[in-house]
Amino acid sequence: MTEAPTHSPNTALAKTRRTTSPEHELIKYISQFMPLSDAEAEEVAKIIKTKAFKKGAILLKEGQVAKLCYFVLKGCIRQYYLVDGEEKTTNFFTEGQPVTPYEGTFKKVPSKFYLSCVEDSILTIGAPGDEAAFFEKFPRLEPAKNMAIEEELGKSMDRFSSYLLNSPEERYLNLLKTRPDLLDRVPQYQLASYLGVTPESLSRIRKRIMIK
Repeated sequence: MTEAPTHSPNTALAKTRRTTSPEHELIKYISQFMPLSDAEAEEVAKIIKTKAFKKGAILLKEGQVAKLCYFVLKGCIRQYYLVDGEEKTTNFFTEGQPVTPYEGTFKKVPSKFYLSCVEDSILTIGAPGDEAAFFEKFPRLEPAKNMAIEEELGKSMDRFSSYLLNSPEERYLNLLKTRPDLLDRVPQYQLASYLGVTPESLSRIRKRIMIK
């Protein structure tokens, strides 16, 4: 008589690495903080709400109250402010990342920034009621939410520190190391704004680095 196969809590994460289904980006993200069983992973994939957005779509405008939160399954989302008519890019969210601009999200206050799609994108969408229903169904996963918030806040603080303490060239080199995909996905003027330089300065930085 053969024994039934057993599955470790990490089985769901291992399976997500072998699949190209966009929904599994969320499973992988949750599994960083709280391993999921196969059954939990399947249920999460079934209940999440997804929506496709075209390149250029605006998800949130300055002055609007945010009613939805997002997670990127496929694509790229830009966060930016409009200052004296000029766009100031502060973040990019790509596959496997929650769109976490904490100001205004579910706080019923007008947003100070914009969110727009740099590429055709597939996102999960959620409202406050959806979040409550999710954790009612999966109560053991609620601690993962707090861990994820702490991690994203830490990343935000690191970006802010880099902007204050590093030179533009150092910021560009760090981008090459940590998020090289953005170089091919994002228009240069948006990338320059994100790094806090003009497009012309970014071109000079790139040339200097190529020469070295």
